Amino acid sequence: MSNQAVEVEILGKITRVNCPAGKEDALRQAAQNLDQRIKDMAEKTKVANTEKLLTIAALNVCYELLEKEVSSEIQHDIEQRLELLDGKLDKALTKE
Repeated sequence: MSNQAVEVEILGKITRVNCPAGKEDALRQAAQNLDQRIKDMAEKTKVANTEKLLTIAALNVCYELLEKEVSSEIQHDIEQRLELLDGKLDKALTKE
């Protein structure tokens, strides 16, 4: 799969980014999402420094990903415990 340059706009600036073929729309959506997050952050915080806004937005995205990862791990743990409990119940019921 080859990469190709795709132009995205964030904070009114065009940036060319290499992107795997077929993933251009996803990249553009991600750029729009980031652009909106930064604009929302600027409105909420009244911070005008672009570098600081980008840093805050990046930290928020990383935090959200971490929260999803932890949530996924908890879900996996619950599923494993339910399977174990189901197995123990089956054993208990077959012994009767």
